[in-house]
Amino acid sequence: MITTKKRIWGWFFFDWASQPYNTLLLTFIFAPFMNDLLGDGSSAQTVWGYGVGIAGILIAVSAPFLGAIADKAGRRLPFIWVFSLMYVIGAWGLWYANPEDFSLFFVMLSFAIGLIGMEFATTFTNAMLPDLAPREEIGKVSGSGWAFGYVGGMLSLIVMLAFLQINPTTGKTLVGLPPLFGLDLATREDTRIVGPLSAVWYAVFMVPFFLWVREPRHLGAVPVRQAARAAWPELKATLRTLPRSRNLFMYLLSSMSYRDALNGIYTFGGLYAAGVLGWSIIQIGIFGILGTITGAIFAWLGGRADARFGPKPVITFCLVLFVGVVIGIVFISRQSVFGIPVTADSALPDIAFYVMGGLIGAGGGVLQAASRTMLVRQADPAKITEHFGLYALSGKATSFVAPLAIGITTQITGDQAMGITPIIGLFILGLILLTFVKPDGDAPRP
Repeated sequence: MITTKKRIWGWFFFDWASQPYNTLLLTFIFAPFMNDLLGDGSSAQTVWGYGVGIAGILIAVSAPFLGAIADKAGRRLPFIWVFSLMYVIGAWGLWYANPEDFSLFFVMLSFAIGLIGMEFATTFTNAMLPDLAPREEIGKVSGSGWAFGYVGGMLSLIVMLAFLQINPTTGKTLVGLPPLFGLDLATREDTRIVGPLSAVWYAVFMVPFFLWVREPRHLGAVPVRQAARAAWPELKATLRTLPRSRNLFMYLLSSMSYRDALNGIYTFGGLYAAGVLGWSIIQIGIFGILGTITGAIFAWLGGRADARFGPKPVITFCLVLFVGVVIGIVFISRQSVFGIPVTADSALPDIAFYVMGGLIGAGGGVLQAASRTMLVRQADPAKITEHFGLYALSGKATSFVAPLAIGITTQITGDQAMGITPIIGLFILGLILLTFVKPDGDAPRP
């Protein structure tokens, strides 16, 4: 018998299984590797921005339609199977990023396939949240899920650094061991292995999800083909009437802005450290471990704060924090820290960036967990699934804005520090829009 507790733990395992795409590929290992492949931080940030941005456009175009189909069909698990396969295929394809025979098109295509798979799978698993627990417990469930996912990301990063990634100086891994599988440093196999590692990690740890998570029966569900025919008219009707639900509409706009900014930080954090501070993959990995530790701890604590104070104050605090953090990052370089000149061999820029990384991890876990429960406060209980779908889909609708804005700004200025400044504006916009949202919305409550 599959108990409620098992269903919740199965749902947690999606966060655990999928987190390496964010931790290893999008931020701390593969993105900085692009800096090595292209040989220039600004060029790498520009290419990465355009690549991730284009993938975001494809997600934005496809997500609303697929979400409407899933809503009408009352099924999410078949979609999760398909997008999980895309995750595995795309991640595995990064193994072929061989510097001696490098195809930028193939590498970015593989990355985009995996990213699209991960994002869509996340969309449909997030929409399952209201079915897992009573409304007053959803904050704790959401926070615990994010915390569990961060632990998974941290462990995958530790595995990568301790057993696979080679220190060029010593020829050993971070803990002094020879790399597994006889990986070759000359062709960067020790870094390229991050793709297959993420693919295998996902395939193994999704087993509890598919064994334990079950969907409740949805009244009025129709076959997928019929749902596909009805999806577009249904989607148009939903979008047309959405502005009438003022609080829900404003919250979707607010979260669309600040979630895009947060994704921008995750996407470019490691690449920024490699280009501006000259960090090695191992240094960036340690930075990532610190961020995942603070993320796990504070996502769990944030779930408790959410349950006590409500999600809006928690989100507001996180947004103010992130504005300060990104401004701080812009003023960290090898030449100065927060406007204070430093010598070329100073460790202060590294220490300052590690502190910023810890704050990013802490704030990111709390913000993402509280954002899911804020939607529950805004949604009409009678339409909770539909509104959760809108929340998930709105998060993808402009997911290309931050990467493209960073790519364009970096290309225009030729400066990585200036290139990330659009993120500040997106956080401020999200904060302003959030002030127009009532903590509990206008929906009738039971």
